[in-house]
Amino acid sequence: MLRLWVDARDVARGIYRVREVIPVSGAGRIVLLYPKWLPGFHAPQAPIELFAGLTVAADGHDLTWERHPVTVNAFYVDVPDGAAAIEAEFQFLSPTDPSQGRVIATSEMLALQWNTVVLYPAGHYARQITVEASLRLPEGWQAACVLDRSASDGATLHFAPTPLDVLVDSPVLAGRHFRRIPLDDRGTVHLNLAGDRPDLIDPTEPQIAAHRAVVTQCDRLFGGRHFDRYEMLLAVSDEMTAIGVEHHRSFDAVTGPDYFTGWDEALARRDTVPHEFVHSWNGKHRRGEDSWSPCFELPIRNSLMWVYEGQTQYWSKVLAARSGLWTREQALGSLALTAATFAARPGSRWRPMIDTTRDPIIAARAPLPWTSWQRSEDYYSEGALIWLDVDTRLRALTEDRHSLDDFARAFFGRNDGEWRVTDTYAFDDVADALNAIAAYDWRGFFTNQLEGTFDGTDDDGIRRGGYRLVFRDEPNAYAVSKDAVFGTTTLTFSIGVTVSSDGALSDVLWDSPAFAAGLTTGTRLLAVNGASYTAEILRQAVAASASGAPIELIVQTGKHVRAVSIAYTGGHRHPHLERVEGRRARLDEIYAPL
Repeated sequence: MLRLWVDARDVARGIYRVREVIPVSGAGRIVLLYPKWLPGFHAPQAPIELFAGLTVAADGHDLTWERHPVTVNAFYVDVPDGAAAIEAEFQFLSPTDPSQGRVIATSEMLALQWNTVVLYPAGHYARQITVEASLRLPEGWQAACVLDRSASDGATLHFAPTPLDVLVDSPVLAGRHFRRIPLDDRGTVHLNLAGDRPDLIDPTEPQIAAHRAVVTQCDRLFGGRHFDRYEMLLAVSDEMTAIGVEHHRSFDAVTGPDYFTGWDEALARRDTVPHEFVHSWNGKHRRGEDSWSPCFELPIRNSLMWVYEGQTQYWSKVLAARSGLWTREQALGSLALTAATFAARPGSRWRPMIDTTRDPIIAARAPLPWTSWQRSEDYYSEGALIWLDVDTRLRALTEDRHSLDDFARAFFGRNDGEWRVTDTYAFDDVADALNAIAAYDWRGFFTNQLEGTFDGTDDDGIRRGGYRLVFRDEPNAYAVSKDAVFGTTTLTFSIGVTVSSDGALSDVLWDSPAFAAGLTTGTRLLAVNGASYTAEILRQAVAASASGAPIELIVQTGKHVRAVSIAYTGGHRHPHLERVEGRRARLDEIYAPL
């Protein structure tokens, strides 16, 4: 059994100090590994650049170590005769600025991902290595973690021995200001909140009720649970880096400080909780066969991410509506924005969606100059449009007796109470499960959607759902919230730009009027029609273009300042969904609570 001690008290500098005792079977060279292929990241994400200070000893004598010349997360250690164990010490130097990576420690809270603070011996399945871990926190802090605790000694938490794969899949959230809220009658699902200030984690009863409803609606959707208990770990902060990572019995997420206090304005943040919770069923208990690996060193592949993430993205929006986190109108607004975005993006003309499942490895979410042309993990949101097509198609094929809800229950909800990863699936398993609900050429349908190239995207689900995509002068409520949350002005569907709060272009749509004028991501707007740039002045100029008024800009790219004229006369175009009379409003039925 490997014994692990982590001292996380140095939150001012974000330094995690680690000591571990690793048993060995005799003299000779062993290899210690730092976890690399991490569940939930879909790519090799070992932050080895933040690993430092390694020393290794046996029986009080220092040992030398050597890094593998190619596999940089592997370390050779020569074990001397008579040694029953070696002792390793190192530090994990968490980022102190977002430019260095994800900030996970502040003066008020911390997140601990166990993969960042453990070395393990090569040659074993992760589930065959048992770890007994202890974590020391700053005095007075509280913490949540789904692992069983064997004891607590003041500010030190001692966890019961657990397999390495379960340890790595069970992060910790801790903080000075902390609240734990039960979300079900069984007392097995909790919302754990850490905040920059106490008032940020003081939700109202209606806000708590909406989160409780997420659990209720998931129970009704899937019909079975695959966890003995579940801990939602949600940091409410503008100092920690925003993220959402799924785990089998918990999730690790950071949202903005206005999550509760700016409830109405920050509605665009609210689909994070249902998305990560759904992953307990879709992606954790059941996952694609090539997304599973017995250890953290063997590569995974992502060919079924359109199910793992695409269907989860679909359910996250549906459950946001069913739970009351969103109104139906807000859910329709989100869908309108997604549909319009992928209808406008031309990348699908040359690159099939299945190829975007390689993006976690190709780009690792690094910023791209031309996202709309290059594409980037489009299996999430464009994948959700495919699953809307599937849902409405199932309803139409069965005269609305069956739906994707039935697939979720049969495919992900079976074997209630079993929470280990016991059953992976392949492409044909998905098609066969759908055929059991309604006979159709599902293999041909998915092959066409995933491997084909198109001008636009799949809007059959919207039309079959009783709506159509239209454009109006004003943005819908969801789009307004999204711009407010991310500090942007979205003019994608008119002149083809998204502008950050500082006037920099955060996105330029390929083949748009802005693209034709030579604008690029990173260009900064200095003036609009002779007036210093503000978001409102730019909006006014776009509106006036419908009457033939010019859009003349002064922009700066690097050190170069130039004048730019945008040839556009269409006024504002913001996506909405409009009801089609005479068609069944299946979207309304999909968004209604179960």
